Formats: sequence, C-alpha cells, structure tokens
Amino acid sequence: MIQLDQFSIRRGGRVLFQKASMQLHPGWKIGLTGVNGAGKSTLFSALLGGMEADSGSLSRPNVWTVAHMAQEIKALDMKAIDFVLSGDEEYWTIQHQLDHPEQLSNDELAHLYSRFDEINGYSASAKASQLMAGLGFFEHQSQLDVSSFSGGWRMRLNLARTLMSRSDLLLLDEPTNHLDLDAILWLEDWLNSYEGTLVLISHDRDFLDAITDHILHIENQELTLYTGNYSTFETTRAERLAQQQQAFEKQQETRAHLQKYIDRFKAQATKARQAQSRIKQLERMQELAPAHVDTPFTFSFREPSKMSSPLLALEHADIGYASKLIVTNVNLQITPTSRIGLLGMNGAGKSTLIKSLVGDLPLIQGQRYASELLNIGYFAQHQMDALDGNASPMLQLSRIADKKISDATLRAFLGSFGFSGERMDTPSESFSGGERARLALALIVWQRPNVLILDEPTNHLDLDMRHALTMALQDFEGAVVLVSHERQLIASVCDELILVHNGHSQSFDGDLNDYANWLRQARNDMIKKGQQPAAPVISEVTAPPTTSKLDKEALRKEAAQRREQTRPIRKNIEKCETQIEKFQSRLVAIETLLADSSLYEANRKDDLLKLMNEQTDLKQKLEQAEEQLLELMMQLEELESSFD
Repeated sequence: MIQLDQFSIRRGGRVLFQKASMQLHPGWKIGLTGVNGAGKSTLFSALLGGMEADSGSLSRPNVWTVAHMAQEIKALDMKAIDFVLSGDEEYWTIQHQLDHPEQLSNDELAHLYSRFDEINGYSASAKASQLMAGLGFFEHQSQLDVSSFSGGWRMRLNLARTLMSRSDLLLLDEPTNHLDLDAILWLEDWLNSYEGTLVLISHDRDFLDAITDHILHIENQELTLYTGNYSTFETTRAERLAQQQQAFEKQQETRAHLQKYIDRFKAQATKARQAQSRIKQLERMQELAPAHVDTPFTFSFREPSKMSSPLLALEHADIGYASKLIVTNVNLQITPTSRIGLLGMNGAGKSTLIKSLVGDLPLIQGQRYASELLNIGYFAQHQMDALDGNASPMLQLSRIADKKISDATLRAFLGSFGFSGERMDTPSESFSGGERARLALALIVWQRPNVLILDEPTNHLDLDMRHALTMALQDFEGAVVLVSHERQLIASVCDELILVHNGHSQSFDGDLNDYANWLRQARNDMIKKGQQPAAPVISEVTAPPTTSKLDKEALRKEAAQRREQTRPIRKNIEKCETQIEKFQSRLVAIETLLADSSLYEANRKDDLLKLMNEQTDLKQKLEQAEEQLLELMMQLEELESSFD
C-alpha cells in the first residue's frame, strides 16, 4: 500500500500540492490527472523515490519492484529483443551469469537455475516477443538494433521494456502518445490484466475510461482521490462545479455549439450519422461540460475567406515512395462539407496518404487536383519541429499577420491558446511539447484555412486543450481530414470513415466500436499467420491518366462550368440556412420569454397568446424550411454525382 501523510511538495518556489493524506491500495489502477504544470510528473518522481517531500511523507513497501517508462532512450547498438528482455532486471542478470558458467561453482549454478525457473525465465523470450508484436513490431524487427528505429518506435520499445518488468508498481506517463489505435487497444487489454498497482498519466479519456478504477486529480494545490473511471470522475467533479454560475454559463455555451450543428445538419442526409453523434453528446452534456469550466482554452477556427467545391481531389493515385508503393488507386474528393477520419493499422499508409493530399509527397502516378481557392491548414509532428525556436509566439504570429492588426488583437488571440504574460514573448525553444503543439495550432488557425489536415493533433495536448480543439473542429466551416488515435475526437468531428489497409483505401461503413472489433480480429489473424512484413503492393491503376496543358485548361473550364451549374442551388441553400437560423434564433428568444412567470398572469393573457401563436407559426415555417433544405441538398448531391 502507498501511504501519503500530510504530503506537500514545492518546486521552483511554487506549491504544487500540500497536506495530502490518502491510501492507494495494491491492485488499484489509478489515473493521475490535472492541467499541464499541476505536478503530475513531480508526483511520479516522488513515487519513484527521486524527490523528497517539503513536509509530510510518502511511503510504499520496500519490497515492491517499481517499473517506470523513461521518456527518451539512446540509439543503442543492442538488439531490440534484448533491450526488451533487459526490462526484467533479475532475468537479465541471471541470464548473463548463466552465459558464463565457467565463472560459477556447481552450487551457484544450481541456485541460479532454480531461481531462473521460479521467475519463468524459460518463457521470457516468448513474453518479450508477444509484447513487441502487441505494440506493432514485426517478428524480423526483433533482431534489429535499437539504433535502427526512429524516435517514436524507440518509445514503443521502451514501453515494451517497461511492461517486461515483473513489477508491483507500474508508472506510465502518456504511454499512448506514439501509438496507433490498434496498439492502444492491445495495451488496454494488457493493462486490464496487470495484477500490480498502476499509476497512469494520460490525456486520452477513452483510454483512462477503459483501464482506471480510481482518479487522482491535482487541482488548486490539492490532491483529490475519486473512485471510478474518468467519466465517473467528470460527473462527480461536475456536481460540485455546476453550483457555480460560471459553470452554468460555460455549459450553456457548449450546448449551444452542439445544438447549432444538430439544427444545421439534421435535415441533410449525408450528415445524419454525424448529427446523431452530436445528439448523443448533447444528452451527456449535463455531465461533461461543467468539468471544463475552469479551462483556460477556448478558441474557434476563423471562417474561411473563400470556398469552392471540390477543394482537393486524388484520382487513380498510387502513393508512396520511389522504391515502394504504399497505397494503390486512391480516389478521394474533399468538398467544403467533408469530415473524413482516416483509419488503419500502424504502417498501413495513413500518414503517407496525408502527405500526398497536402502535396508534400509527389504521386507515383495518378492526378492531384487542387482548387485555386485551396488553403490547407496542415498539422503534423514536423510542423511543431519547424517552429522557430529563437522566436516567441508573438513574433511568430506577427510574421504572418497583417501589419495593420494591433498587438492587442494578436495578444488576445494567443491568450485563447493559453499563452499569457511573459510566455507570449518567450522564445519557443524552451517550450514543452504541449506548448509547441498549441503554438503550431494557433498559427494554423490564424491563417483561415478552408481544409484542415490533421495528423495526430492531440499528441502532447492536455484534456482541457483537447476539449477546446474538439469544440472548435465541430464548429469549423471548412473540410477536415483527421488521423488520430483518440476515438472521442474522431467520433465527435468525423462523419465519414476511410480505412487504409493492405495497400487500399475504402469507405468503412461501421462506427468506431466496429472498427475496434475489426482491429482486434485483424491483429489475431496476423498473429496466427506470424508477424511478417506485408507483401509488396501491386498497382491497380490500369491506365495512368496523363493530362496535357490543353486537357488541364479543359478541366479548369469544366470545373468552372460545374460551379456555375451548381451556383443557383448553392445560393438557395445559403438562403435557406440563413432563414433557418433566423427562425431558430427567434424561437429561442420566444422560449426565454415564455419562461417568465409574470407572463402567465391574467392581465397578460393577450401577450401570452400572441407569443404562443408566433411560436406555432415559426415551428411550421422552420419545418418547411428544413424540408426545403433537405430537398436542395439532395438536388445538389444528384447534380454533383452526375458530373462523375
């Protein structure tokens, strides 16, 4: 058992938490949460024994073995399988001794063999191989040196090494940051079967929900222990926060964001699934919103200045690299209303497809069509790395902003991303991963893109910023293409799922639960067949299209003609949407007036009847407008499909 008794810690002259007293029992699976800088990593150090308390005490059984995942590993000239096996320190020590029997007496050998059997040393290699397979490594990669892997894959190796330890206490800090969804699902299953005590830092609420039975939350210099998973914690905490007027106001704002989307798209056939997901979210909003009342983050994507349809398309595209075809015959069209989530196992080609869409990676063959009005907002790991470390957030924003815009406006904008005070003017080289991610997002948002292409945008973001990003993406009026291991983000933002698998990309008809089941089955099939590299992808593009200058001019003219043909319908859609918004706004106002108890007094009967009649009339008009909108949407879809 871990015992905290009046436990207090300061760091850098700042109190992180004080006078914490609680017991953490063996076998508990504890999620450690709190905003960035609250003291989560400091508490980890204390649990490891690397930090003394300023007052009080923290104790754990001396006999416990503690496993902790380091955040970085060196490029070692050591086989990957051996690196993982070294996570079981006793096994590794005994194995090393047994490799040199000439240095041992018979009694020493007998003792070592006996202990080797007790710790299941003979099955250690199989366990290590299973861990590597679960985290996405192929069988042949176990014999490669650690130095041959990229940074993200070394982190996976480090995680496998940590899990290899026969620990009593397991400390994991953001273990999903470098994992795809298939590896996350495997890790969930592994951690659920772990028999020791787990303390987990994660900003992935679905991951926390699947594993934890307690939440230890750091807030306002206090450590508070909650029973249940993260959703239960949110509900419990919300019950307290909801008493505050601020909580109510924030909740109403969040509900309005969702309701706006539902009202706007519930009549559109192609958005039905997404609208349903919003409705479900709205039903849960009473529980969820208050938990975020104290978030410093609230931002929105600026309205795109210009739009056209389609904005971007790949036709009969083979994508990959000169020496290796990754995905063949990709046909993908992105319109202003596209909300696409890319799914697929690790290494299937999701990031390659995104690079091809952006234009960073030339097509092997096929065509990439980009509208003259295309303005891509691209977020990926290398965008964070490309930030000017010598420049402050304020300087980097001023470089891309119109010189006429005041410093006050720029500072207010950066403030919505959590940059305040001297942090706005601090060179970004000293920033944490979360701060760099926020800055990269801020610079993208400022440029008013009409297509957002996001590759794992939530890595390094805390729960509050993830919540703010989700809300902003829901309100974004342009197209979205998203790769994320965070299931809630995909479910909240995307209404079309595309699966990249075995060299192909195609629509995935199920939801994310169906995809989770598909992943588990696909992984089982791979294990049965043996973790071997996939067979080379063979091009299925039979006649690579070639486009001359004349053809390109013809295509531009054709696109212009199509836009002209659809213009009357699109204008009518805009008019209809404006009308619907007007009706909805007035209905909300009427409902507010009807909530006034004085309206029901005898002397105000005429006022009441007038409002109720207006309400009935507006509801009829709204219904007619929504039906008209649906009809127009269907006309537009039919007309656009006739162009193909």
